[in-house]
Amino acid sequence: MSVETNIAIQHEDFDVGIEVDALSGTGVAGAVATFVGFVRGGADDVLAMTLEHYPGMTERTLRDIVGLAQARWFLLGVRVIHRVGRLLPGERIVFVGVAGRHRGEAFAACQFIMDYLKTQAPFWKKEETANGARWVDARDSDEAALKQWQT
Repeated sequence: MSVETNIAIQHEDFDVGIEVDALSGTGVAGAVATFVGFVRGGADDVLAMTLEHYPGMTERTLRDIVGLAQARWFLLGVRVIHRVGRLLPGERIVFVGVAGRHRGEAFAACQFIMDYLKTQAPFWKKEETANGARWVDARDSDEAALKQWQT
């Protein structure tokens, strides 16, 4: 069975409920696991975040990441949405949703895709703060999360 994969890089916001309904609409899925990432504000002093990407290469990288997940788990559907442009604290940045027959494979595949996306997909983030703008470097914790899948 082939995995229904839908990948989007977009400026527009997305509706989590619509995305979950689309993944669960096969009538075969026993579970849908999702991750939604937001722009942090508050204690992080972030006033806005601008996300850039490399068109064409980004979509191809995301398809490759989903392909790796498909090779590890029996998945029924995958949806990845990543926003670009200028976003404010509290706005949604990313949605990863995975439909599977069982919760274990859906949870694992969702985490796997997100861990690979954070470290491998060509996105660049610039945070605006009261003290000026700064590019966000990769975090050691993201690299450590990726390593768990490479053993």
